[in-house]
Formats: sequence, C-alpha cells, structure tokens
Amino acid sequence: MLRRIPHALLFEGEERLGKKTLAIEFAKLLNCLEKDFSLRPCQKCFSCQSIEKRTHPDFILIEPVEKEIQVFQIRDLILRLSEKPSLSPFKIAILDQAHLMNQEAQSAFLKTLEEPKGKTVLILITEYPERLFPTILSRVQKIKFYPPKKEEIEKFLEERKIPKEEIEEMIKFSLGKPGLIIDFLNNPEKLKERKEKIKELMKVLNSSLPFRFQYAGELASQNNLDEILTIWLDYFRNILISKIKEKSSVSKLKNILWQIQRINFLISTTNINQRLALEILMLEL
Repeated sequence: MLRRIPHALLFEGEERLGKKTLAIEFAKLLNCLEKDFSLRPCQKCFSCQSIEKRTHPDFILIEPVEKEIQVFQIRDLILRLSEKPSLSPFKIAILDQAHLMNQEAQSAFLKTLEEPKGKTVLILITEYPERLFPTILSRVQKIKFYPPKKEEIEKFLEERKIPKEEIEEMIKFSLGKPGLIIDFLNNPEKLKERKEKIKELMKVLNSSLPFRFQYAGELASQNNLDEILTIWLDYFRNILISKIKEKSSVSKLKNILWQIQRINFLISTTNINQRLALEILMLEL
C-alpha cells in the first residue's frame, strides 16, 4: 500500500475533525519510511519533532496570509518541491484551508498537480472543496472526514476518568468534533464559554428586532466573530438533525444554516461589512 501513495490528497470535512492533525501525522509517517518503503523505528525522533515544529527541510506548511493563499506562496512551494528531499524519502507539503487559494494561486498550483516533480506528496485541507477548481479536484484523491461515533468519544473520555455527566456535556456541545473535545479537556473554560454563547443566542432568538440589531452591532466589533458564528452553525445543525429525525419542517433551518455559513465564509475571506451582514442574519433568525 505504501508503494502506491498518491501524489496529491484532499482532506475534506467540517472544521475541528482532525484533518490537519492527521495530515501532520501522515507526514511524520512518510518521513520515517526507508527507501524500500519499510518503516524505520521512531520514538518521536528528531526528524519527526522538526515536522511538528515546522522546521524540517522536506516539510512545507502553507497557510493563508491576509485571508487568502497567495500566488507568491505557491511559487515558493513549487521552487522548494523542485529540490530533492534531503532527509526524508519525500517532499511533503500541506495546504491548510486550501479553498482560500485565490484564482492566480490555484492556476499556479494546478501546474504542479499536472506535472509533479520527483517524490512529492501534497495534502490539501478544506471545509469547502467546491471552492477549488474542478481541474484541481479531478487530480487529487479525496478523503472525507466525519465526526466519530458517540460510543468512540465516550470510550475515549472514560479512559481519561471523566465523570459521566461531564462526558454528556462535552459530547453535546462539541457535536462529536474531536478538536473541540481536546479543547474542552485542555481548557475547561472553553466549554463554559461555548455554553454562554449558546445562551446568548437563545436570548437573541426570543428578542425583538431592535434588540437583535443592537446585538449585531456589538457582535460585529468582536475579534472572535468567526468562532461565535461557528458555534451558531453547530447549534442550528444539531437542531436540523433532530428535526429531520422527527420529520418536521426544515426549510427555515436550512436557510439559517446557509446564511450563517455564507456570512462566516465572507468574513474570513473578504472585507465584508460585518454589521450589515449580521443585521441581515438577524432578520432570518
């Protein structure tokens, strides 16, 4: 199997499902392969540690700069991939939030996909694969990420001696996303903050339009707006799932979800008027 490693992979799925973590672990695995594709012993070797620290000469991590992945980053990537691996069998590149490549960057990246040089492995990570060129999507092997089963999360938390009532709370407010579960374990305040944000949302849902517009103004000035909108998105997704199970009307919920997802994407990728966008959302809630 290791002899047939695709030169380009696409990790797609909702945020906080472990896509980036798995991509880095996969890079470490490739780093520990011998020339005959057998695994050499690795107990957090120096080479793998340098991948974690982003200092390994054969490992490249591309992340957005000013809300997008720009063409100069892709050109630099192409240059580095043209060099032979110095310590590992492969040159490994991870493009986090690959959907934020602008059109010029995607065009430049497409050439690398069409004519890969040497032993390279490219891993694209995205929540929005539809924002990538169809020609890019046709040249990568797609791996879809889903939340793990509730039983698996329960087992994971029980092994860490977490009380049952806390396990139920963590699963409820994380929607089964491993990244959020780890956040809650490392910092219990994160769970408390998430609960508070949902309480605020409930208050907004039961308030008048003038109050909603006032709240939209306050919200627009906050630095963590994308995090708040993601919490809202998770909340309404959870309701939608329960409504589908009950065979209730879901059209309004679908529209709310679409609006939140659209606004959150625009806030993270453009200079949209945040207050106006939130006021429009308030009309839909």
